[in-house]
Amino acid sequence: MDLRPFHLAFPVHDLDRARAFYGGVLGCSEGRSSDRWIDFDFFGHQIVTHLAPEKSGDAAVNPVDGHGVPVPHFGVVLTLEAFDALAAKMRAAGTMFDIEPYTRFAGEPGEQRTMFFRDPSGNAIEMKAFASLDSLFAT
Repeated sequence: MDLRPFHLAFPVHDLDRARAFYGGVLGCSEGRSSDRWIDFDFFGHQIVTHLAPEKSGDAAVNPVDGHGVPVPHFGVVLTLEAFDALAAKMRAAGTMFDIEPYTRFAGEPGEQRTMFFRDPSGNAIEMKAFASLDSLFAT
């Protein structure tokens, strides 16, 4: 399968804070923008932060592996090395994690490293990594 980048547009409270977080903290390069939205290269995928302060944040949590996973959320599957580097970068930036970086489903099919944190508008982000991408859809 020829994997193509995804596109995700979502609301934020403040474009300057979104720019500082996605561009500054996460290191995503900025694409097109206006006074109402900003495109970012999110690890090879296109995300667009749209100014809509009344609409951002989450609605619920679901229990997964003993943790309350925020719903909705989005993220990217990284290599183990990139995951560890990003976790260290997020810790150094003083990020408050919803779920600290850890190994989920240890010793089971689908074992993965995962972490959850939020952007300044409360949008939940999950970053994860697998030792082998073949485990991504393991049951």
